Amino acid sequence: MPRYFLPLLILSLIACCIEVDISVPSFPDMGRYFHVEDGIIQMTIAYNFLGFCLGAATYGPLSDAYGRRPVMIWGNAILAIGALACALAPSIPLLLWSRFIQGIGAAASAVVVFAMIADAYPVKERAASLIGAMNGIFTIIMAAAPLAGGFINEAVGWRGNYSIVAFICILSWLFLAFFLPETKSAFEPFRLKKIQKDYRQLLISVPFISASVVPSLSYAGYLAFITQASFLYTGTYELTLMSYVLHQCVIILVFSMTSLLSSSIIQKLGVRGCITYGASLSGLSALGMVFVSLLAPKSSYLMTFFMSLVGLGGAISYPVIFAGSLEFFPAIKGTASTVIMSMRSFLCFAFVALTSYMYNGNPLRVALIVLSGNIICLTLIPKLLRSNQFSGSSPESSLRN
Repeated sequence: MPRYFLPLLILSLIACCIEVDISVPSFPDMGRYFHVEDGIIQMTIAYNFLGFCLGAATYGPLSDAYGRRPVMIWGNAILAIGALACALAPSIPLLLWSRFIQGIGAAASAVVVFAMIADAYPVKERAASLIGAMNGIFTIIMAAAPLAGGFINEAVGWRGNYSIVAFICILSWLFLAFFLPETKSAFEPFRLKKIQKDYRQLLISVPFISASVVPSLSYAGYLAFITQASFLYTGTYELTLMSYVLHQCVIILVFSMTSLLSSSIIQKLGVRGCITYGASLSGLSALGMVFVSLLAPKSSYLMTFFMSLVGLGGAISYPVIFAGSLEFFPAIKGTASTVIMSMRSFLCFAFVALTSYMYNGNPLRVALIVLSGNIICLTLIPKLLRSNQFSGSSPESSLRN
């Protein structure tokens, strides 16, 4: 692969990932601008993930049949169009529709990038390390996104944040169109019956579903928290916008720095250790969020502390689970990635929609949503560890076919 291959993938992931974190600081101002309730503004995230879910359902099989490159280019074109429409939206219904379109396009990179890594780096340990390192790199940028979003919102208003996202999406599409190589060497004809068979094979595999659901629920809980965090920190905790942004940056930085060290952590703990310790830390920390909500409901620092630990646990377990999940069915990695991302985006949609409906300024409700996701994860961990993909005690044995 050319030296610019990984930077291209990172740029495409940044384009589809910062849209959430950079826009969240603007939520209170957007609510005042459109004269709508907080829950309606939070639905801009839910609609985005609903579009993401529908888009992700098609990109994997298409990339297996026609190649990764054309799917990336077309998907990122849709992303750029949706992002530009968000920046220009004159009303809340059009903004919601634009976010929906943006989500359909964003799914392309989220689905295909990791399949491209698996294509280009067939050694499982290398793929897991790269996934962890890439998570670390773009989450560092994501950590800066709310800080940048806060400054942009203060300077030019909420449309400025969507305009920055649109610019990055257009720039990413141009680079992909001119420089992205194809990584899939053998293509399979697009046959609906085969796709249905592949989906059935994936969906009846309990180990594969477990490996897909665990990180998906963890991320859905995180999204549920950040979509209402601006209202929680500026309303319930009575912090300034920029003070809230700093809390948000801390939460994301903890995750990103842990992801950057994922290779060393895998070597130290082994795959089973990463899964067990990471999931346990997230679950216990989510429980800590509930106790903070009950015993110290005005403590923003304790809430940030425990949410940071939830993210830290997720960053420990995520790379090895995700890399392993793509290897259950190596011949249909694109379709497997589609199922994983579709499931993840649907759970994010459900969790965010539930949070927007339930949130009333009380941190306990969102803490319980985060905890419920982690409890389900912990019940699935034993099934995950019994599968061949994660049965070894070392990284080498655990990630080997």
